Amino acid sequence: MKLSELQARQGNVEVQVEVVKKEEIRTFSKFGKEGRVCNAIVKDASGEMKLSLWNEQIDQVNAGDKVKVTNGYVSEWQGEKQLSTGKFGSLEVVEKASRLSDTQLVSGSQTEKIEPKPPVKEAKLDEELEDEETEIQEEDFEEEV
Repeated sequence: MKLSELQARQGNVEVQVEVVKKEEIRTFSKFGKEGRVCNAIVKDASGEMKLSLWNEQIDQVNAGDKVKVTNGYVSEWQGEKQLSTGKFGSLEVVEKASRLSDTQLVSGSQTEKIEPKPPVKEAKLDEELEDEETEIQEEDFEEEV
């Protein structure tokens, strides 16, 4: 199946997609139990769709991974179709995104450049700052004399 072929309230969905990104994780309480949910944007050759990740699925899936949804369900929220494993479906990571280096993340044939973080400046100790202030004051005094 292709994402573009899926309809709201459709069950028994089997599709393989690539995870583009994961959104913020939300927590909830239902029947006295805590849970987590996270939307992910997934794509295939035909388009993109949201995929709801529940509890342990959130930790299994990362951007760049290819996943297979079996016996999934398509719902609709505010006019937007969303794919989920539902009560009876399953989600399998069929290919993890692989890292080539610190600056590239590779998934399939696409390469996304990741900018390295700038180095962190070390903070000066109070003693070093006092020494610098003393040196500056001594230099100013010498010029005045």
